Amino acid sequence: MEHTQVVIVGGGPVGMGLAIELGQRGIRCVVLERHRELHRVPKGQNLTQRTMEHFHFWGAERELRAARTIPPEYGIGGLTAYGTLLSPYHYDWLQRELVRPYYYTANERLPQYATEAVLRARVRALPTVEVLYGWKALELQDVGAQVNVEVGAADGTARRVLQADYVVGCDGSRSVVRTQAGITQTLSDHDRMMVLLVFRSHQLHELLKRYPGKSYYNVLQPELNGYWKFFGRVDLGTTWFFHAPVPPGTTRENFDFRRYLHEAVGAEFDVEIEHIGFWDLRFAIADRYRSGRIFIAGDAAHSHPPYGGYGVNTGFEDVRNLGWKLAATLQGWGGEALLDSYDRERRPVFESTARDFIARSIEVDRDFLRAHDPARDRADFEAAWQARSEGAVGEVHSFEPHYEGSPVIAGQPRGSGGSAVGRHEFLARAGHHLAPAALSDGRNVYERLGTGFTLLVLGAEASAARAFADAAAELGLPLQLVEDTPDGERQRYGAALVLVRPDQFVAWAGAGSLSAPQARALLHMASGARSLAPA
Repeated sequence: MEHTQVVIVGGGPVGMGLAIELGQRGIRCVVLERHRELHRVPKGQNLTQRTMEHFHFWGAERELRAARTIPPEYGIGGLTAYGTLLSPYHYDWLQRELVRPYYYTANERLPQYATEAVLRARVRALPTVEVLYGWKALELQDVGAQVNVEVGAADGTARRVLQADYVVGCDGSRSVVRTQAGITQTLSDHDRMMVLLVFRSHQLHELLKRYPGKSYYNVLQPELNGYWKFFGRVDLGTTWFFHAPVPPGTTRENFDFRRYLHEAVGAEFDVEIEHIGFWDLRFAIADRYRSGRIFIAGDAAHSHPPYGGYGVNTGFEDVRNLGWKLAATLQGWGGEALLDSYDRERRPVFESTARDFIARSIEVDRDFLRAHDPARDRADFEAAWQARSEGAVGEVHSFEPHYEGSPVIAGQPRGSGGSAVGRHEFLARAGHHLAPAALSDGRNVYERLGTGFTLLVLGAEASAARAFADAAAELGLPLQLVEDTPDGERQRYGAALVLVRPDQFVAWAGAGSLSAPQARALLHMASGARSLAPA
């Protein structure tokens, strides 16, 4: 048997993200990826500001931005239209730039295969990561002290056995890892067959010049009962993708896809179809994200319709959360409760994302289309349409995943551990993402964050900082101190001491005086050594 610390099954964007997170922390891992070449289907394009923070810390932000297929000066905004794309009723949609001040990096947009190419290149530079292209997992056996993974070449020519401390399934919605670990799913089927088209058309680019800076377009039509027709640019001027419901039994041969595209746009244009694929619109979430030494992440743990650009971003956040916790455990400073907190934090966030944003948007659109019709009452429709336009701003601000109630977050009553519904604030709040702030030396806080925990000391008593430093040394926990004055942008944090986790979430925030026992108890809890927060 060949031994490694972590086996990652699935080398798509989520699996490669986890490999980078672990590899940069010195953890030996093997990635199994059955496909040697990248698929050229441009799915998963929208990358949030939070995802770009991941790429920053993975050392690949500059390379990712250089790989984009739409020029930066054009813009990557979205638009929602009623009836057709060329109708007089439309408004800006999913304006992620509205929450840009709360993150260290700007958002981005590029085809998933371009993102994967950047991730593969970054992985090649990490000596602790080995990628077996053309290999897949066949059988997993958790024997208590480790997991034995029988793997085989995708062409059936060879087999071998890997022995790992942990296995993570990043192998998609039909996950072999999830199935073999005995992890069940809860499914919500919308009974809708969907098509994905990739096509080329320069005339469509000309038609949509009236919407400068827009790269994706959502069309609402009453007959679709709240489901969308959705266009997205792959590049500027030529290549597009299109998602939409189609009748049951639709095949590549029995449906007029060109006419369907023309109806959605409201005009005829040239169409050269390059790809036709089908999928079922449904939500799926694993009933747990961990089984002993086996974990799942990304689509293996949860899947949903590609509405709103939540999918790949949620998967990346999964592995940022799990990666440092696996490394902490393997390096001896993280406790078992830290690994358990992965499920406690990430699963409620996806449940909320699916319920409060994706499914809710379908229901809200369905109700709107049933209640308002410009042909029946134009004044009523236009007033309701204006209200929708204003509401679209609120949705961006309210999508703020957090881990309130997590057993490794201090100063809160224990709860489910997370939600996607929140509010963006600069205040340092336990369980929430840390907003950026300028330091007195001109650098940003994000430029000073350590790879372990970071304690921001903003005018606190010197004894409090020493208490944390001494406790971290005693526990073997990596802790970096960042000391500064409490004025300027740092005032917005509203705390003299802010304990920041390796994934840039706040573990605790408080006043400037703290005893040594309290500091030790806080670090014990944050590292999963115990579940009780200090008094």
